[in-house]
Amino acid sequence: MPANNLTRYILLGLVIGLGVGWAINTNLPADQAKAIAGYLSIITDVFLRLIKMIIAPLVLSTLTVGIAHMGSGSAVGRTFVRTLAWFIAASVFSLGLGILMVNLLSPGVGVGLALPGADAASGVAKKAFDLKEFIGHIFPKSIFEAMATNEVLQIVVFSLFAGVALIGMGERAAPINRALDAVMHMMLVITGYVMKVAPFAVFAAIASSIAVEGLGILVTFGKFVGGFYLALAVLWAFLLAAGSAVLGFGAVRRLVPEIREPFLITFATASSEAAYPKLLAAMERFGVPTRIASFVLPLGYSFNLDGSMMYCAFASIFIAQAYGIDLTIWQELAMLGLLMITSKGIAGVPRASLVVIAATLPYFNIPEAGLLLILAVDHFLDMGRSATNVIGNAVATAVIAKWDGGVEAAK
Repeated sequence: MPANNLTRYILLGLVIGLGVGWAINTNLPADQAKAIAGYLSIITDVFLRLIKMIIAPLVLSTLTVGIAHMGSGSAVGRTFVRTLAWFIAASVFSLGLGILMVNLLSPGVGVGLALPGADAASGVAKKAFDLKEFIGHIFPKSIFEAMATNEVLQIVVFSLFAGVALIGMGERAAPINRALDAVMHMMLVITGYVMKVAPFAVFAAIASSIAVEGLGILVTFGKFVGGFYLALAVLWAFLLAAGSAVLGFGAVRRLVPEIREPFLITFATASSEAAYPKLLAAMERFGVPTRIASFVLPLGYSFNLDGSMMYCAFASIFIAQAYGIDLTIWQELAMLGLLMITSKGIAGVPRASLVVIAATLPYFNIPEAGLLLILAVDHFLDMGRSATNVIGNAVATAVIAKWDGGVEAAK
């Protein structure tokens, strides 16, 4: 399907989904609307399963081949350091901007809702951050287990070792490189088939959400939702401005249309994973070499979730405001540091940020039951933060490629 046609069909599916969801919500009893939404969500679930089917072999093949084509271990190390530096800077900025915007907008001040007691449970599983467990989880016990469970970070670690090993093998690695290259192209062809389902998945995802919650939920929580999307818009502007500073304004103008489809797919499905294959192809069309795109993007899906990190900071302080809890500047800086650590390695899938927030609130004596305030609209917020992750990773990939001297489109 031509790119422009797919974009139009995705937008059409989004608009029709809004209309159908609203019609179901307003004309049918709540139990029937929920039942229909459940059936509609089957389409979205199938689409996301098909995407997950592609992720593991695609990341393994593209990253391993990409590293092998870098030619030397020093080149791999240099690219890794540059990538990590950009990710850390973007993470600190995203968290800091989230804290700044929620303090300026104060969406939780005077919210006036009847909150549950401070000892009430939120229903969201939480777990204190454990450095030993976090580091141990990065390294796979088995590459087959990592691929079976779609543990992207573990696949990345294995691919790093495999790619460097192929460099060390020299000419003997040629057959393996050709085989992995063939696997990569096979998965990209499969991606083309799967993307034909995308407009239907977008329709189903939007329709099922609106059918259950209704458009009124956005009005009820309008100040919080609107404030967060305003903060996201500011983050988009800064990310694109940072990209322009390195790539040039003209290059960023060319980049934005290229990532339009993965942005829309991610926005509608609220899953960063859903857009990975299309984003990889978009970056290659933009002019980023496969060896760079296949190296930076998988790392970005674990370490550069700009939208998700901003949300963790924004929502945590919003809950504190709703309870009338005033946090000092030092507490907010401590929260930034804690979120900087706990947000790393979270999967780019729906509602993963809630677990991070649930683990963060007790450190600052904020009742975790405050999560109930945002659960009703979290899906609509997840759409925006997941789509922001696409923008952040696209800009990061283009910038790293430019620093590596390999972006033809940005020259």
